[in-house]
Amino acid sequence: MSNNTVTMEKLVSLCKRRGFIYQSSEIYGGLSGAWDYGPLGVELKNRIRDFWWKEMTQLHDNIVGIDAAIMMHPKVWEASGHVANFSDPMVDCRQCKSRFRADHIDLAAACPVCGTKGSFTEPREFNLMFSTHMGPVKDDASVVYLRPETAQGIFVNFKNVTQTSRVKIPFGIAQVGKAFRNEVTTKNFIFRTLEFEQMEMQFFVKPGDEDAWFAYWKQSRIDYYSRLGIDKNKLRFHQHGETELAHYAKDAFDIEFFFPMGWQELEGIHSRTDFDLSRHQEFSGKEQNYLDPETNERYIPYVIETSAGLTRSVLMVLSDAYEEEALDGGDSRVVMHFHPDVAPVTAAVLPLVKKDGIAELSREIEQELRSDFNTFYDQSGAIGRRYRRMDEIGTPFCITVDYQSKDDKTVTLRFRDSMEQVRVPIADLTARIRQEIKAYKRVE
Repeated sequence: MSNNTVTMEKLVSLCKRRGFIYQSSEIYGGLSGAWDYGPLGVELKNRIRDFWWKEMTQLHDNIVGIDAAIMMHPKVWEASGHVANFSDPMVDCRQCKSRFRADHIDLAAACPVCGTKGSFTEPREFNLMFSTHMGPVKDDASVVYLRPETAQGIFVNFKNVTQTSRVKIPFGIAQVGKAFRNEVTTKNFIFRTLEFEQMEMQFFVKPGDEDAWFAYWKQSRIDYYSRLGIDKNKLRFHQHGETELAHYAKDAFDIEFFFPMGWQELEGIHSRTDFDLSRHQEFSGKEQNYLDPETNERYIPYVIETSAGLTRSVLMVLSDAYEEEALDGGDSRVVMHFHPDVAPVTAAVLPLVKKDGIAELSREIEQELRSDFNTFYDQSGAIGRRYRRMDEIGTPFCITVDYQSKDDKTVTLRFRDSMEQVRVPIADLTARIRQEIKAYKRVE
């Protein structure tokens, strides 16, 4: 019997206890909306990033990658519309000084913090971009912004990529990087933060072909989450209505995931028309058109965007993987069902005893596996307790080394999800683990 109901409190506790995620600057009381990734958290985040990068670049012959600078020329953000449009309506409670997004609360009701009625200020626009100054003089001419999204770094490099990479439309440019938003309110752990990472791909198409490519990427992106091992019942599409569409969008769908706090946006698929390249052509004075080698016509491409949050993907994977399972004999365990391709630790090597050369043999096995997998060595405590520790951090495979291992050169290979154990020759371990990863399918 299992309990798959996960609360945010349980996730936060697990992440702190096991070294996934810590509150930023915790020894100073913490900084709201900022989080640090611990030893296991950074491995999980990086492996999700690499899973996405392989999916979007290595497995496509018409998508290339870039890594653009975080700070860009301030005119970029004028052209993109962020200076004029990237804002939220904000109100303050006059009584307790709490701050809220005006579109997230009922302004006629009482303050949700102190309960005072009629205490809200008039809504005012609050630009979400962090600004700073470049150079020794702080004036309007020296203002630069920390990017609030990674997409513009792709658009301003459109011509550079087409001229240097021999790509032909239709093609995409992918990027993973940090973005910064001065949110009115931050909440729900790492779901909405001041500093986050995005995984974005802009796919450039011939005008008139955008609807077919929009449908293709919509289906491709929802299929991706199944390959990542996510429960398909926790995913759904939400189409933007006319009042929800961004100023650049012709059509847009969100992929939503059922987080502990309910259905929330995970990724957006947007039909951006030629808005971005046209605006950058207008503001920069540099042509952003494309010469089609087959038809010899020039046009500004249309764009289909897929934009996923890496940090939100981490929260999704944590939420989806969590299970409290009741075992025979009244025992229980917390287990994280990570896909083996993104689990922070792939294989743990556990000597049954420390003496008689068992520990030394175990170390040799762990060193041998290390070049192929993320490994962990643990010789402390009862074997059952060590299994539970590995279950709780989502390690798919545990390898137990015992006296029989010295005699016949075999070890016990234990599977996290089923807890099944089989004897495997030491010489076959790497191949067997690879085979299991390739064939992995999560049992719901």
